[in-house]
This record gives sequence, C-alpha cells and structure tokens, in this order.
Amino acid sequence: MFKRALLVALVCFPLLSGTAGATPINLLTNGSFESGLTGWTTSGTQLAYAPTVVTTGTSCCFGESVPNDDVVGGSPDAAGTHGVYFVDDLAHQFLTQSLFLAAGSYEIGFDAYAPFNGFGNPGDASFSGTIAGVQLANYTVHTQGNPGHWILFSGIANVVADGTYDVAFDFQTFGGASADVVIDRAYIASSAQGGGTPIGGEVPEPASLLLLGTGLIGGARRWWKFRMNG
Repeated sequence: MFKRALLVALVCFPLLSGTAGATPINLLTNGSFESGLTGWTTSGTQLAYAPTVVTTGTSCCFGESVPNDDVVGGSPDAAGTHGVYFVDDLAHQFLTQSLFLAAGSYEIGFDAYAPFNGFGNPGDASFSGTIAGVQLANYTVHTQGNPGHWILFSGIANVVADGTYDVAFDFQTFGGASADVVIDRAYIASSAQGGGTPIGGEVPEPASLLLLGTGLIGGARRWWKFRMNG
C-alpha cells in the first residue's frame, strides 16, 4: 500500500509542479505592439498624426530617443522594441480592442511614457487608459509629471459575468504644441489573486444585501417555530 501511494505521488508531482510554474498568458492580441497595430482599432480626429507605432531604443520621436520599456513586473510579455506614440497637437484619438472574457479574476495593466520634447511644450494633453472596463489611468501629462520614465498602471478586474469587454486608450490635446504619450505592454492575464474591481453583471447594493440577509433570517425563524410547534 505504501509503495502504491509513493508511486502515485511521484507520478503526480511533476504534473503539479508544471501547473504551478506555468507562465501567465497575455489574452490581448499584440499587447506589446510588436506586430504594429494588428488587433487594434484606431479612431477619432487629428490634424496630422494618427497613433503611430514607433521603434523604441532609437531616435524615433522628433529626434528624441525613447528607451525600451524597462518596467519590471506587470505584463507577462517580455519587453519588446515597439510602442504606440500619441503626438498630434490637435487631436482626440482612441485606440481600442475588444475581447471575450469568462467570469473570473484578471490582472490588467499597461505602461506609459512621457517624452521630454512633448513634455516641454506649453500645451497639455489628457490621457486615459481602461482595461477590461476598469479605468487605470486618467490624467493630464503635465500634472502626471515624471517625464523620461516608463510608468506601470495596473490593477485587478473581477469579471462577474461572461461577456465582451473593452480596452481603450483616449488621448486629447487642447491646441498648440502639446504634450505626448507613448504606451506599451498592455495586458490582461488570468489571476488566482481574486477580488478586484467588479465588472459586468449586476452587483447587489449593500442595502440590498442587508435586506436579503434580514429576509433569510426571518424565514429561518419562521421555519424553526413551525418545526417546534408541529
């Protein structure tokens, strides 16, 4: 009996080890933009420059070298050499992708960078990033500060109902020479962490939960009295 149990343990251990060590998979198509804008949709308005895929690590952005994304953690994708550059000075642009997600918990996020040359312009720009329906960033570039550094925006989405969910980046300038944004490594990956921002479906209000609990307690009391008197 002992030998049989030992054999089962030895056979199962590699399988369990392989599962525990599995690398998370980015569910977004081309989240790191290494294949250009494949999988993404651009829309909105601009004067001259639509959202453009640029090669980071070289002189790409009006002569400025934007470094490769050096954020540690976040996306399960390895850092590549491409990002999306929002640069138009008279724009309201959108970059979007939709995908089906089963109910569950997901790690979500993206990285953003403010080039020095755009940051030095007198005009500001607003930028927001929403992943799986959760808004992770919403700021003006001059207010956010910290130009020349990649910044991770991340969180946990608690998808409570199967369905199609959106990823959306929104860039808007206010006229004149304006601030710019580069983004990279957008991701959605299944998570065992649980919790997070509830997305999709009907989430009961606290008052509704209290009424439900009171009703259950009242029903239990009536059932108990019936049993005792019966």
